[in-house]
Amino acid sequence: MRYEPLDAQSDGSDRAQHACCAQMSGQLAKIFISVSLRNDYVFNNATTGVEEVGELIKTRIAMWVKSKFDIKVYTVEDFKGYLDGIQKEEIQLVIIELDESKLSSILLTMESTISLTNQEVVKEEPIKLFSSQNPTPEETIFLSNIDQAVIFPVETLFFFEVPPNKTPASTLPVFDLVRKAVAEVLLVPYYFMAGRLQFNQESNRLELLCNNGGVLFVCAESRLELKDIGNLSLPNSTFHLLIHRPGLYKSLADTPLFTIQVTRFKCGGFALGFMTNHGVLDGKSASEMFHNLASICRGEGLKSQITHNNRTSLRARNPPQIKFPHNEYVKLPKIPSLPTSFSSQNKTSPSPLIFSRKYYYKLFPFTQETICLLKEKAMANCSSFEAIVAHTWKARTKAVFGQNPDGFSTVLFAVDIRGKISPNLPDGYVGNAVITAFATAKVKDLEEKPFGYVVEKVKEGRDRVTDEYVRSVIDWLEVHRGVPATSDGNFYVSAWGKLGFSGLDFGLGKAVYGGPVVSGNDEFVLLLSDGSGGLNVWLGLEKEKMERFMVHVLEI
Repeated sequence: MRYEPLDAQSDGSDRAQHACCAQMSGQLAKIFISVSLRNDYVFNNATTGVEEVGELIKTRIAMWVKSKFDIKVYTVEDFKGYLDGIQKEEIQLVIIELDESKLSSILLTMESTISLTNQEVVKEEPIKLFSSQNPTPEETIFLSNIDQAVIFPVETLFFFEVPPNKTPASTLPVFDLVRKAVAEVLLVPYYFMAGRLQFNQESNRLELLCNNGGVLFVCAESRLELKDIGNLSLPNSTFHLLIHRPGLYKSLADTPLFTIQVTRFKCGGFALGFMTNHGVLDGKSASEMFHNLASICRGEGLKSQITHNNRTSLRARNPPQIKFPHNEYVKLPKIPSLPTSFSSQNKTSPSPLIFSRKYYYKLFPFTQETICLLKEKAMANCSSFEAIVAHTWKARTKAVFGQNPDGFSTVLFAVDIRGKISPNLPDGYVGNAVITAFATAKVKDLEEKPFGYVVEKVKEGRDRVTDEYVRSVIDWLEVHRGVPATSDGNFYVSAWGKLGFSGLDFGLGKAVYGGPVVSGNDEFVLLLSDGSGGLNVWLGLEKEKMERFMVHVLEI
């Protein structure tokens, strides 16, 4: 187990570590942060260094801490006496003074992420689970053009603590509970999840082969307790050890569409890690499947007996009728034979499951109060999603495109089409029922025009998605075989907080956290629920761009 700062790259190199200590004075505690100047160090997403200690620290901490606690925030100048005798390579900052009763809570929020190692998660060999109701002869399911554009793995992780009235031994049955629920019940309506993708040479399309190749199921044990791995809601790239990855570069025939790993910790708490393929299930469909599995484990059976897997209602028109330019997609030379992210073909991005050393990854919290401030700043009626996307887009544009004011910046995001097309898609539709919407503007306009202008651009992007627009997208994809255009500095916002993962209960208590194992590319920005009505924004950028972004994101 390694302790790393929240912005640590995944190369395993030694990074500066922070030391927190509290000096008690009656009912008050003063918290100190020790910052090594040999490396940049991020405390709650504000880079501190020789030139940067001062207003940036004060502003960032004020915005974050005061939104959660009634705490007075001090500057370095207020505590010059404490700086005497400190070695030149270190600066020691007295950050806040707070009531002792709040100390443990604030320290928990400040803690570093903890890196798991292979030695701390011991896995058994995977076993295959099969559907008892797989069609005979084997069925081949048509995948829509929307499905084809998002053929990549998605990893979702849930943590569960031992219920207060139970002993650690009460969770011992979790392995058999989940395994039997999947094999005996879930894979009846979801039989296709035991299948494989295949490439049809005649149609030049990927399709879903229901060959009962099997779902991979893994049991794992950890010598750690849940409390040992820190704040479970903080994105942590090493949580991939709690997911079963069958291999990044296997052929389609050898790549399962669904893997499950159950990891039980020393304390009795456990984690459920799922890997699905986005081309088969979108986020809403995956969430419904997880809730079905939870219902089975609770002894309540399937929440819904019906899954609609016929995707031909989203088939392209013949001949195609492309009525919009669709710059939100980029053409690809051919259909990939391996599941990939939707990086453009001229970009050297790694798989989204691999963390690149060139990027710094950070989490930016936005409380309910901060989101309200953004909505007020917009001076127009807008949703929390629209406000956060607009603010992130504006700050990221300044950081990435600041040297090119005459260029254009684009943000992409998903829009659910279940109720937007005619006829509406049926309840229980399991395929991808989202398309990529977009907002684009001149860099200079995003930098100089009021925030309301940026919000309005995002709203226009959502309102653009009509039945005719969706049909045009499908036809464009039929002709060009494209993927979302996240190249050239543009990015895709994925709103995980809207997928309904909260409250998942497999009969052993509700999940204390549910969300993604974070992506390793700069083209994805994740919106994650903070569990209290706010949103956390997770993104990766190259070092210099991240430093600029951290300044601009404070401009609220």
